[in-house]
Amino acid sequence: MPSVKHEALIEMFHHTPSLAAALLGDVLGTKLPEWHHARLDAAEANELPHTEYRADAVVTLCETDQPVLAVVVEIQLRQDPAKRWSWPVYLATLRARLKCPVVLLVVCPDVRAAAWCGEPIELGHPGWMLQPLVAGPHQIPVSPDSADLAVLSSIAHAAGPAQRRALDAATVALDTIDPDLARRYIDILFAALSETGRRYLEELMSTHTFEYQSEYARRLLAEGEARGEAKGEAKGKARGEATLLIEVLDARGWHVPDDIRARIVECTDSTQLKRWARSAVTATSLDEVFD
Repeated sequence: MPSVKHEALIEMFHHTPSLAAALLGDVLGTKLPEWHHARLDAAEANELPHTEYRADAVVTLCETDQPVLAVVVEIQLRQDPAKRWSWPVYLATLRARLKCPVVLLVVCPDVRAAAWCGEPIELGHPGWMLQPLVAGPHQIPVSPDSADLAVLSSIAHAAGPAQRRALDAATVALDTIDPDLARRYIDILFAALSETGRRYLEELMSTHTFEYQSEYARRLLAEGEARGEAKGEAKGKARGEATLLIEVLDARGWHVPDDIRARIVECTDSTQLKRWARSAVTATSLDEVFD
């Protein structure tokens, strides 16, 4: 099942399709054709019988009403070998359907996943190779000019040392855009960030006058103010169990992706942490533990 962070990133492209063009042109330096507007297209690529393929988003750049470039947007939080088989299907099917060039844009907040996603995919036919265009922490600037990219940067750098600088830039940028869009982006940030990131965003919002705070953001701020010392003892116990669980996973020789690690660290349910730990002892894969 897709994670909250995965869904939040997809929502950004669904809400602002032109973000795909900004990533390709401004961040990755891809030469784009002349285009007037960006639109969302159907993400299904089901040309093969009995096989369902669906991209996270498909953004089409259009000149008047004619598509000039289609962008298959994939959010990838971890390595997934199956994608190396499905991604070429997306591009070939959409190229036939839309009758225009198609590129693959993979957004990876995880550094190791980004490096893996950037590896070329050999299709077998001489000279036929797919080189994914990857936007990860090494490609996305910490303090970009646009609010759209600033929000994306805050998520991309959420697990690294630049997290606070990225959030600082995002809160400043959000003051410059339409309040309704800023409201939506705040919700996306709260949904995608770890507990540490949310706490820092709460601090920033409490020191700024965000008149456009959404009900969701206001509720999270109120909950943060109400936490107090009552959670201290239970949280300390859960933190110890989370540390032990991560040690068990490391001992099994499994790489623990950032989203799974954050899920463990942020869990305050002692029973759930113990259940994961017991499963980690006998499971044959990480997915089996966190299914």
